[in-house]
Amino acid sequence: MNRLALSIILLAFCTSITASQTPTPTPAAADSDVVKITTNLVQIDVTVTDQKGKPVRDLKPEEIEIYENGKRQEISNFSFVSSVREGAEKPGKKERGSKDAIPVPPTSVRPEQIRRAIALVVDDLSLSFESIYQVRRALKKYVDEQMQDGDLVAIIRTSAGIGALQQFTSNKAQLYAAIEKVKWFPMGSGTISAFAPIEPTPNEIRAATGDETVTDEDIQSEKNSLQSFEDFRNAGFVFGTLGALRFIVTGMAELPGRKSVILFSDGFRLFPRDQDGSIGDTRLFDYTRQLVDYANRASVVFYTIDARGLVVTSLTAADQVISPSPEAISQAISSRSATLFDTQEGLQYLAKETGGIAAINNNDLSGGVGRAIDDQSYYLVGYVPDDDSFSAENLKFNKLEVRVKRPGVNVRYRRGFINVADRSIPKTPSASTPIQAVKYALTSPFAANDIPLRLNALFGYEPKIGTYVRSLLHIKASDLTFTDDTDGTKKVSFVLVAVSYGDNGVPVDQIGKSYTLNLSRATYEKIQKEGFVYHFTFPIKKPGPYQFRVAIQDGVNSKIGSASQFIDVPNLKKNKLTISGIVLENFSADQWRNFTAPVQTPTNDGTDPMIDTSQRIFRRGSILRYGFEVYNAKLDAAKRPQLTFRIRIFRERRLVLDGTETPADLGGQNDFTRVRGSGAVSLAPKMEPGDYVMQVIAYDGLVKPKNRIATQYVQFEVTE
Repeated sequence: MNRLALSIILLAFCTSITASQTPTPTPAAADSDVVKITTNLVQIDVTVTDQKGKPVRDLKPEEIEIYENGKRQEISNFSFVSSVREGAEKPGKKERGSKDAIPVPPTSVRPEQIRRAIALVVDDLSLSFESIYQVRRALKKYVDEQMQDGDLVAIIRTSAGIGALQQFTSNKAQLYAAIEKVKWFPMGSGTISAFAPIEPTPNEIRAATGDETVTDEDIQSEKNSLQSFEDFRNAGFVFGTLGALRFIVTGMAELPGRKSVILFSDGFRLFPRDQDGSIGDTRLFDYTRQLVDYANRASVVFYTIDARGLVVTSLTAADQVISPSPEAISQAISSRSATLFDTQEGLQYLAKETGGIAAINNNDLSGGVGRAIDDQSYYLVGYVPDDDSFSAENLKFNKLEVRVKRPGVNVRYRRGFINVADRSIPKTPSASTPIQAVKYALTSPFAANDIPLRLNALFGYEPKIGTYVRSLLHIKASDLTFTDDTDGTKKVSFVLVAVSYGDNGVPVDQIGKSYTLNLSRATYEKIQKEGFVYHFTFPIKKPGPYQFRVAIQDGVNSKIGSASQFIDVPNLKKNKLTISGIVLENFSADQWRNFTAPVQTPTNDGTDPMIDTSQRIFRRGSILRYGFEVYNAKLDAAKRPQLTFRIRIFRERRLVLDGTETPADLGGQNDFTRVRGSGAVSLAPKMEPGDYVMQVIAYDGLVKPKNRIATQYVQFEVTE
C-alpha cells in the first residue's frame, strides 16, 4: 500500500488551531435503572406537574403516598431526577446564514453522555396516507429543532420493526435517512384518509331497492358480521404493531438514561367485536398488558400520538349513505365516532399504564412530541414489597396507586406490575453465552470495550469494482490474550464478525472468521505497542444508508470488543458532486520537516496511514495530513475541473477552525473522473484534548450555486 490509500498529493497549506476555552456544562448523571421490580424492591418513576403542565420540583417524601392493591406501603427511598441542563445550548435548526448553507457535521455521543433514549416509532401498519404526511413533518421538525445534545434516537417503522438497537444514534444524517423511508404502507390497515368511506352493505342495497324481506335486524346482523371480519383482519396488524413495540422495549432495556417510546399511530382497538357486536376475544388486551409490564420493568415510558389529529366524524363526499333519513345519517356518524373512541382507547391505555401522555384530538403533532421530550423530570419512589406481592401460588396483577397530598397537581405513574419476580427482559452480555455476547455487541448502539476497537469505513469508487466501502479496523493487541507456542513464537486466536446493515437493521453483507496468528517476538512487541489493522471491503450494490458493525471475541477468555459506523452511500449516477471517505496520516514535527524537505533523509521512524486512518487518535503538537477523492466534477472546454477545497474543524458542534478556500492542485493528475485532493493541519500544542470533527468542503466552479457544494467529514480524537 502506498503512503496514502488514495494516492493523494500534499497541498501546500498548513493551519494551526487552538481549542475553544468556553467550558462545557456537564449534566447530572441520569439513573440508568429507573424502574426496579424485584422481590427486594419495587421502585417506580412518578411525574408530578402543576396546572400549566410544568414539573413540580420541591415535593417532600411525606407528601407522597404509594399503595399496592389498596394497601399503603412505607416509602424506603425518594429522590428527584431533573431533565434540566443548566447552561445547555438550545437545539436549533441547521446552520444558516452562509451563502452556501453548509451543514454542520454530526458528532458522536458516548454512553456516559446519554441523557435520553428516544424511540420515535411510526406505526405504518395503521397509518393512513394523510397521517403519514403529517408524521414525516413532525419527525423532520424534531430532528431539525427539538433534538438535543445527549439524545440517543431511533426512528423505527412497525412494518419492519427489527434491528431496533442498530438504529439508535445521535447522528442526524442517519435519522434523516430513516425519515426518507417513512412512507405509506398500502398493505396495512390504514386507508387514504382517517376513516374508510362508508359504503352500503348488500342487505342495505336490497332494502333500498324494495326488497321487503330484509329486516332491520338482518341489516344490523350483516353490519356486525362485516365489522367482526374487519376487526379480525385489523387485529393481525395490531399484533404486528405490539410485537414490534415489544421488540423495541426489549432492546431499550439495556440503554442508559430516561427511555421513551413516542408512538405515532392511527390507534387500535383493545377489544375487537364479535359477530353479535359484543366484545369477544381478549387476546389483544392481554398482549397489550404484557407489553406494558415489559415496558415498566425496562423503565420505558410510552407517549402516544394520534396521527389523525383533530378528526371530523361527520359525513364526507366520499361516503355513500344509501338512506337519506336522519336516523341513518345519525347512525353512520355515531358508528364513526365510536370507532374513533375505541381506537384511541389503545393509545391512551399504553400511555397511562406506563406513566406517559396520550396526545389525541390535536393537529399539532410536533407539539405532542415536544410535550413528550419535555416530560423528563420525575421522582423515584421505592418501597420494600410484602411476601404476598410475589406469591408463587397464582399469577396476578399488582395494582399501584400514588397519591400526592399537595392540591392542584397532576400525577402520572406506572399503574402496576405482574407478580413474576425479576421478570426477564433481555439478559446482559455478562449473563449471556459467548455467541449471544457477540450478537449483542453487534446490535448495541454502544461499543463493547473489553477489547478496544476503532473503525473507520471509507466510501469510494473505482471503475473496475464500482462503489464500495472499505473498512479499516484498528485492534488494540495489548488487550488480546497471547500464549507462548512451542517454537518460541507468540500465539493469539480470535473470532471476528463484520456485518453491514441496510434499512431497519436488515443485514446486507457479513464476514465471520476465526483467526489464529503465530508471531515472531519482534512482530509481537511491535503490535503490542501500536496495535494492528484488519481491513475488508464490501461492494455496494445499491446506494443508501448503511451501518457497518464489527465485533471481535478473544479466543481464550471470551472478551468482546465492538465498533460501528454509519455511512449514507450516495448515488453517483445522479452526477452530483461527491467526496470519498477521508484518509489520514499523522506526523511528528521532525517527521513533517523531513517529509517536506527538498531531499528526504532515510529513516525507520515512518508513519502508518493504515493505523492513523483507522485509529484516528493524534497527539496535540503533531501534523495531521488528510486526503480524499472528488467524483462527478464538471469539466470545462479544456476538459479540466475548476475545484476549490476548504476545511472546517468542530469540537462539540462549535466551530474552532474555518479554513480558507484553496484551488485544487491538479498537477500530475490526468484522470478527472476522480480528482485527488489533500492538505494538512497543525494540531497546536495548546489544543484542548477531546473529540473533534474535520469537515472537507469541495466547490465546483462550473456548477450553479445550488448544486456546487459537496461535503465529507471524519471524526478524530486529540490527546495530550
